[in-house]
Amino acid sequence: MFNFLNFLVFQQVVQALIILVVAFVLVRIFGKLLFKLVGEKTESRKNILRNIKRFIQIIIYLTALVLALWVFEVDVTGLVAGLGVGALIIGFALKDFIENWVSGLLIVTGKTYKTGDVIQVGNLKGVVTEISLRTTSLKTYDRNKIIIPNSLLLREKIVNLTDGQKESVTSVVFLIDYVFDIDKAKSIIESVLRNNSNIIVNEKKKREIRFLVRSREWITEIEPLFWICAPEREEFIKSEIVQLVKKRFEEEKILPPIPSIIRKEYLESQK
Repeated sequence: MFNFLNFLVFQQVVQALIILVVAFVLVRIFGKLLFKLVGEKTESRKNILRNIKRFIQIIIYLTALVLALWVFEVDVTGLVAGLGVGALIIGFALKDFIENWVSGLLIVTGKTYKTGDVIQVGNLKGVVTEISLRTTSLKTYDRNKIIIPNSLLLREKIVNLTDGQKESVTSVVFLIDYVFDIDKAKSIIESVLRNNSNIIVNEKKKREIRFLVRSREWITEIEPLFWICAPEREEFIKSEIVQLVKKRFEEEKILPPIPSIIRKEYLESQK
């Protein structure tokens, strides 16, 4: 009888050890899988991964502890119920925190964007400076820091304007009166763009200047699409282009849409 009891205790100890070993192996496998899944690991992503790994470790080891106690025929019903109720209470209390936490995990593993990318969310556009489990920080062109909850980002349409590259495409709209030569206006715009050091023109890499032209009533709308080498300075580059083109237009007497009376006087003066 004594030997039989010893055997049962030995069997329980072995089973408990197996459970703990399996838990340890699962933690190691999950950690490696998580780091492999994320791919490129910036410092902010490493911090997120560490926090996620710790959280999963706690879950796995708690589960292993409950199973080990169950093997020793300890009544874990109260413990499980207590953990369940506690988790429910904590879940309600930290609903927003957990939602943002899960969203941060999805953003990191989904590789939607990373630190240094220029993204647009609704009317907001800026450089991603930090990605944490709960929030993403952007720096706008006017140097403001905007902190956005990750749960909000998952519900919004995100446009990644650079996707890891140091260049992006943008455009500016110019309005001129319909009486002026469109080709001449396009030539002036293209000349300004080609002579600007912030503009990338490389036909081999398909970095070309393209034009969209729209006409309506007394207005001709010319929109050049071009590549820039510093996406984080997009608004400043566009502002510079607008000023240079405006100056050239004035020199060439290409005017914006004008009232019909002034237009008539202008046309007569050109005869």
